[in-house]
Amino acid sequence: MSQQTLLEETTSPLVDFAPPSPVILNIQSLGLSEEQFELLCRDNRDLRIELTAKGELVIMPPTGMKTGWRNGKLTQRFGNWAEEDGTGICFDSSTLFRLPNGAKRSPDVSWIKRERVEALTEKEQESFAAICPDFVLELRSPSDAVSFVQQKMQEYMVNGAQLGWMIDPFTKRVYIYRPNQSVEILEDPETVMGDPVLPGFVLHVREIW
Repeated sequence: MSQQTLLEETTSPLVDFAPPSPVILNIQSLGLSEEQFELLCRDNRDLRIELTAKGELVIMPPTGMKTGWRNGKLTQRFGNWAEEDGTGICFDSSTLFRLPNGAKRSPDVSWIKRERVEALTEKEQESFAAICPDFVLELRSPSDAVSFVQQKMQEYMVNGAQLGWMIDPFTKRVYIYRPNQSVEILEDPETVMGDPVLPGFVLHVREIW
């Protein structure tokens, strides 16, 4: 890969300022329990907090207006489809999941088969559930390095996700992740199909460019 290509993939041509990057704190020595982490999140409701499998606390910056609009549009599209389809439940970016490897992640959009959600107790559903979504979507924002988001996508796949989309509006690329398969990269596609994991779902991705 040329230096120019790498530059294009890791910077946004749509902004002329340096947006805040995620703050990463190594808290391994603290050994936060599940209850302590949940209290930390509840005491800081205005922050979007994740925890890596290595014990690193990731504090995500707030998004800019256009990223917020894109994320809202994507959540709306998936929510409408999920309600009509009925086989699963769609979740927004404020939902945090405890993955099997110990990481605690909040995808921008996620979807889980209804029977898997209903197998959880009411208490588990009201908390940070120990479950990996069947589908995850991450929308790259100006503050995200491509490698940072790619690592998260690979983590979802290793922990049980059946399909993942990473959408990069700045390079107009969609990265398709599937378990035990190479990443498929679509260059400025008109649509992205969710079959068979998301039966019948079609995203007209250019509407968020």
